[in-house]
Amino acid sequence: MILKIDHLGIAVKDMAAAKLAYEALGLRIDFETEVPTEKVKTAFITVGESHLELLEPTDPTSAIAKFLEKRTGLHHICVLVDDIEKTMEEMRAAGAQLLDEKPRIGAGGCKVAFIHPKSAAGVLLELKQADSAQ
Repeated sequence: MILKIDHLGIAVKDMAAAKLAYEALGLRIDFETEVPTEKVKTAFITVGESHLELLEPTDPTSAIAKFLEKRTGLHHICVLVDDIEKTMEEMRAAGAQLLDEKPRIGAGGCKVAFIHPKSAAGVLLELKQADSAQ
């Protein structure tokens, strides 16, 4: 079951400049982390009960670096789910094209999986499993 929008992922070429821009808007960086498996640095900004996730590539072969070769801005929408495996099964059964066969570890150690933009009206959709503390 989808619980809420967790975050919007925004691809940036320069994390320092992006953080300054959002801070100038009165927003605050809550935490930053690196996800070596995805070759990306992230910074999270809380907006109400959701977040903005700034994504800067750490390697030119990363998915974010390849995205930035063509465009900048919104990279994905992440929805929080209560059971990622069950949600993936339900989406697969409904004909969705999943980019992940099984969940992987994302920022903050959460389980995540991605749905191809072809199955979500042109937008990359990330599923993130809610942990019991949320």
